[in-house]
Amino acid sequence: MLSSIEILILSIIQGMSEFLPVSSAAHLVLVSKYYAFANQNLLIDICLHLGSLIAIIFYFRNDLFNFIKNRFFLTKILIGTAPIIPVGYILYRTGLINELRSLEIIGWMSLFFCILLYVSDKTGITKKIDAAFDTKSAIVIGLFQILSLVPGVSRSGITITMGRFLGFSRYDAAKISFFLSIPTLFAASILGIYNIYKEGSQELNFLAIIAVLFSFIFSYFTIALFLKFIRTSSLTIFIAYRLILSLVILAIVYL
Repeated sequence: MLSSIEILILSIIQGMSEFLPVSSAAHLVLVSKYYAFANQNLLIDICLHLGSLIAIIFYFRNDLFNFIKNRFFLTKILIGTAPIIPVGYILYRTGLINELRSLEIIGWMSLFFCILLYVSDKTGITKKIDAAFDTKSAIVIGLFQILSLVPGVSRSGITITMGRFLGFSRYDAAKISFFLSIPTLFAASILGIYNIYKEGSQELNFLAIIAVLFSFIFSYFTIALFLKFIRTSSLTIFIAYRLILSLVILAIVYL
């Protein structure tokens, strides 16, 4: 069934790119435009994000239990998430989010924030997440996270970038990015579930289940491998990938 194959491919892309600093939204939009996938739309995107949400909750389940006890840390995560949710909701409800899903915007955003990621990765390590992730850090990273609503910016990329600029290690910056993603993905997933319920289509429900399942699998393994990788390596490979991707996209647009 072609539609199921489409969802499988999109789930792989979502699961592998959601937590890497490469912009999952950019990849989903780019692939859907190139292959003209009939089922790639915002609703399916949200279902794919639900799979990523379940994966990150499952992977960090022990940390999350500790955060429930540590209400101060949990509060800072919610503070850092607060800015993006209302802005994202407004863009979604007004349809402005669709105007941002163009190859030109994706190309330029990917290029600019790729360079920014490179600069931030040169920052020295001066802080540890347990002692230095305060309310100010949460607000700064949270405000910049709003930019990730534009395809090509990358939510993971911009939060890791700001975490590095603030002096956190790559590993700690990535953990902050992952924790901040939980409330954001949760809000997006709730909206997606509501829209699925309104649609009332059995086929759509079936496709949504497939999207969630495969997105969960690929997201989980991506989180584990990425955190292991950045303990000993820089972000150079992701920066190089984004640079090449952005230049290819811009070449498609302008040539």
